[in-house]
Amino acid sequence: MNIKSDKYTALLNQIPNLIDKNISLVSNLASISAVLKDCFDFFWVGFYIVDGDRLVIGPYQGPLACVEIPFGKGVCGACWEKGEAILVPDVHSFEGHISCNADSKSEIVVPVFGKDDKVDIVLDIDSTQLDTFDDCDVRNLKKLGKIIVMVL
Repeated sequence: MNIKSDKYTALLNQIPNLIDKNISLVSNLASISAVLKDCFDFFWVGFYIVDGDRLVIGPYQGPLACVEIPFGKGVCGACWEKGEAILVPDVHSFEGHISCNADSKSEIVVPVFGKDDKVDIVLDIDSTQLDTFDDCDVRNLKKLGKIIVMVL
């Protein structure tokens, strides 16, 4: 029995019932960030939304964070630029890491592709522990990204 995998299965089954195309994207992302934080007790969970040549902070749960991130900068900007999930076991070893909070030790960032197959949003999750995230997180958060597309 894999507890993390089971939590993701339950969460991925729950989220389609929480989102609604008839309400704003921000409201939907707020609900998703809240259930992710509650389910896994992550340090920080949030979304950055593509706005021109930068990512701007969207709904999140946790302490204050960076308000904007340039294209290609930090873990979030690199995820956007590469269009792929980035798993960072130790944020201090990631060249160009942007430290929004000194308590963050590991991070996972997953792109959310819009209907035009371009990255519209990145999901950023931080932990106060080293090496928190693994392939189970990558696999399931990518599935979550495909659910989010329903409200883009």
